[in-house]
Amino acid sequence: MADAPHRAGVVALLGPPNAGKSTLLNRLVGEKLAIVTSKPQTTRSRILGIRSEANAQVLFYDTPGLHKGKGLLSEVMNEAIEEVAHDCDVALLLVDACAGWRDVHSHLARELTRHRANTLVIGTKCDRPNADPKRWPPSEAGDLPNLRVSAQTGDGVDTLWSQLVERLPESPPLFPDDQLTDRPLRFLCAELVREAAFRILDQELPYDLAVEVDTFDESRADLVRIRGKLLVRRDSQKGIVVGSGGLRIKQIGVEARREIEKLLDQHVHLELRVKVESRWDRQRNRLKSFGYF
Repeated sequence: MADAPHRAGVVALLGPPNAGKSTLLNRLVGEKLAIVTSKPQTTRSRILGIRSEANAQVLFYDTPGLHKGKGLLSEVMNEAIEEVAHDCDVALLLVDACAGWRDVHSHLARELTRHRANTLVIGTKCDRPNADPKRWPPSEAGDLPNLRVSAQTGDGVDTLWSQLVERLPESPPLFPDDQLTDRPLRFLCAELVREAAFRILDQELPYDLAVEVDTFDESRADLVRIRGKLLVRRDSQKGIVVGSGGLRIKQIGVEARREIEKLLDQHVHLELRVKVESRWDRQRNRLKSFGYF
């Protein structure tokens, strides 16, 4: 019997904010590439995660949650979603099994059908106590094939992988087998700082905050030196991020450094400062410099 053909292609993870896209990406790839918090709209750009197996290579694109927000940042985020949705080989339409089907799912399903995209409806967070199996599959999904998974426990993920490989075109690998993403380490480290800031600052100002890595020094074999800044839009926000006696910025640095060391598998010296930049979210060149498109 001849060996099965190698398959490769692009899979888009689509859905509303907080549908579990980033958690599922990390589970499928086996590495933490996308930051995860409990807050919606944590993801601001498309993140590529690559999984290579003997018979297939899948390029997973995590995308921001589709939403109706105003301003340039929201516009750029929604542009990223549209581009990935139109160019993918398979689209995963993620539905939080606790929250159910929403208008945004109907909108995405119509767009994917219009572009004749190969679409799977994926119920996420199915390990949660309030995930009601009687609501699955959602009637609004029509005839679209569907699966239930839990990215936390791994339930259903192997089945999902098999279903994806079957739907991909025959192709040689598109990237080297040992490559996990096309994102530079600077970007991944900046995202881990932003994740720590989101967690520690809670509801106070995460959506007014961006992170930029100024220096990424690997000249020493035993230590990586990183200097970066947290950008806020108003002077009053600077004190919130710094905290009394610098406590908050120190907490952010400690938590971020821990995650960066896991990513790099090296000791890290991390220096952070806070800078006011009132229009960082309204300038396309600045959003591009952060890697948001």
